[in-house]
Amino acid sequence: MAVAVANARAQDGSVLYRVTGVDCETSQGRERVQALCRGEFPFPTTDTTLHEALRRAYSAGNLSATTDESVYASADVVVIDIALDIHFLEDEPQLQMASLEQAVRSVAQKIPEGSLVVVETTVPPGTCEKVLVPLLGEELQRRGLDGNAVHLAHSFERVMPGAAYLDSITHFWRVYAGATIEAADECEAFLASFVDVEHFPLMRLSSMTASETAKVMENTYRAANIAFIDEWTKYAEAVGIDLYEVIDAIRVRPTHSNIRFPGLGVGGYCLTKDPAFAPAAARQLFGEKNLDFPFSHLALQINQAMPTHTFTRLQSLLGGSCKDALALVLGVSYRQDVGDTRYSPVETLVRALEGDGAQVTCFDPFIDYWPEMDRFLPSQLPEAGPFDTVVLATPHKEFFDLDLPKWLDGARPVVLDTANVISKDQLQRCRAAGIRIESVGRGDGL
Repeated sequence: MAVAVANARAQDGSVLYRVTGVDCETSQGRERVQALCRGEFPFPTTDTTLHEALRRAYSAGNLSATTDESVYASADVVVIDIALDIHFLEDEPQLQMASLEQAVRSVAQKIPEGSLVVVETTVPPGTCEKVLVPLLGEELQRRGLDGNAVHLAHSFERVMPGAAYLDSITHFWRVYAGATIEAADECEAFLASFVDVEHFPLMRLSSMTASETAKVMENTYRAANIAFIDEWTKYAEAVGIDLYEVIDAIRVRPTHSNIRFPGLGVGGYCLTKDPAFAPAAARQLFGEKNLDFPFSHLALQINQAMPTHTFTRLQSLLGGSCKDALALVLGVSYRQDVGDTRYSPVETLVRALEGDGAQVTCFDPFIDYWPEMDRFLPSQLPEAGPFDTVVLATPHKEFFDLDLPKWLDGARPVVLDTANVISKDQLQRCRAAGIRIESVGRGDGL
């Protein structure tokens, strides 16, 4: 987002914004700040457009970063993009607003009158109107300002990490709403300055609660769609059919074009937790005790358990147990071609394998250190020789490009493809060479 805004230009080509990114005063925050101040993107990404855009901003001198919150005092616009977590697997998940509230307080204590605050964070519906508007007004009144002296708006991001990272911000549809009509107008003008609104028109909703609901509902829908495939994955394997083939046949219908494919499971920061937001908000922000969300709850439960199916499939392929098996897991990121391990389903798989007595080695071209597992990963793809099984867990481009027979070099581990990485041509070549390849979502030998 910082890079996108820093690349906004007026009709005469002049820069529109001097952008400062603010991160926490932690070792990780300082590392990110230092990287941006060197003109380097602080996260692994394959998006060459993003790297080029950062270089342009760095050369223009209008993108910097800091951990010093005093910069809010000179801001015309503040965009809030911070984590808002929820213990989504609890029976009654409790909203955790403290970090967001503190962020908004620190901004409100310094931001100039007339400025715009845009909340991009995915929040439980009702957060802006029931929590942030009163909080913002309280802090402004302490400064002797009117409660509406600063404009508050909500416009959620639909960012898609990967090869089109930057385009998912600048060339994609945006939804927004404001606490007031004037706030919505200010937000619209800001978004239109860096989003290609000619091809991706902005959509204004009638309230910030409606905007918040749009984000949570669309992510819950996708999570439920993925969860739906879990039972059909197991069915396809049990009766000996290829579910990918079946889904391709269904997807030709426009009404069914977005049906998901089989896989290891759901990961990342959004789809794992967002289905819990509306049920929690209904109770804790709106006092609605009798609303039920059975699909949302079931999607959470199924998606969290989904990696266990891959584990049991591996047990079956290895003769009923993974004890003492040497397993190589290729990919630990939750998504292809990014270095993000938050809530990765691979973590669940690896813990299950190790709990069953397997010795697991993991490799990911985007990950040197896996924080959730507190382990360093090899910098190069290991040789295949020692392993009893190889699991293709994340569909990184490097794995699509891998020549399996050449890499295996005579080794014959059981290969389980959870991400449809292996093409039909390579599958045939592998089987002709005596290599056993199996896939999640396909019956044995398909």
